[in-house]
Amino acid sequence: MTIHSTIDSLDTLVRLRSTKVEKLQADMAAQQATKARYQANLARLDSLASGSGASGALPLALALNCGQYKLAVIALADNHRTDLSLHEATMAVSQRALSDAWSERELLGQVLEQKKGVAELARNRTERKREDDLATQSWLAGRK
Repeated sequence: MTIHSTIDSLDTLVRLRSTKVEKLQADMAAQQATKARYQANLARLDSLASGSGASGALPLALALNCGQYKLAVIALADNHRTDLSLHEATMAVSQRALSDAWSERELLGQVLEQKKGVAELARNRTERKREDDLATQSWLAGRK
């Protein structure tokens, strides 16, 4: 495999890894938005539970109804908290995948830059050799 085909292959890999990183970043942004929705819903549920008032001062039927309402809202909030904690665990896994993909992309980018440097050095060396050969030929032609 020539250095130019190696550089082309590495360039393709870097672009693919960049696309993967962008996809994972978009996924993380969507997960952050979902987390914000969970947190907003929990805040609303907590305010609904606390805003329903004291049920002990009401007549028996209304107190029972108010108590059941509070229990239902609290149970729903607990389910949301459980879902939020599971979502945060999924986010941690996604963050790790994003970090790994970014590191891999950076590493491939460094290898690509190194290979480009090697190719540039080889090209410069070839150019200098060609110029030296021309100078030698010119000098030899001048001696005749």
